[in-house]
Order: sequence, then structure tokens, then C-alpha cells
Amino acid sequence: MIKSQIVEEVAKKANTTKKSAREVIDLFLGEVKKALARGESKVVISGFGTFRTTMVKEKRVTVPGSNEMVKVKAHRAARFSPGKALKRAVK
Repeated sequence: MIKSQIVEEVAKKANTTKKSAREVIDLFLGEVKKALARGESKVVISGFGTFRTTMVKEKRVTVPGSNEMVKVKAHRAARFSPGKALKRAVK
């Protein structure tokens, strides 16, 4: 499922327009992104899961096709952990 399909389903179930549903979804995702970008350690959505950031250590990697080694600087990365309800629903 892709974002446009989610927008369609939300619009249908909320009895609203696709434009309105897209705006709400974009606002939600934007707030999650802003919270993680400003350094909040996690964003918890009960019954769904947790978005969090983690530090990735500096490392050396091989460039595919050239065997050249390059250094990737340490950086933060976003992660998602599904909640119990989501795990049960997927089983």
C-alpha cells in the first residue's frame, strides 16, 4: 500500500475529500518528522508503535563496483518499532 491509497481509504472512511485527508496525513507525518529532527528521543503512538532516533557509529564501507573504501560519518537515523497491537494484527 502506498500513500495515495492510504489517503483514499482515510477519505472514504472519514467521509471527507482526498485533499482534506492528504492534508491531515501530511500534518501528522510532518509532526513526527519535526519531533525527531529537533532531538526528541521517541514518538510513541499507542497501539501502533514507536518512532525513535539512534546514533550510527562512523564506519568504513566498500563502494559497490569499485572496491573503494570510503568513510561514512557518524549520524542519527530514524527507526520504527511496532507496538504489541500491530504485531498481533500482522500475525
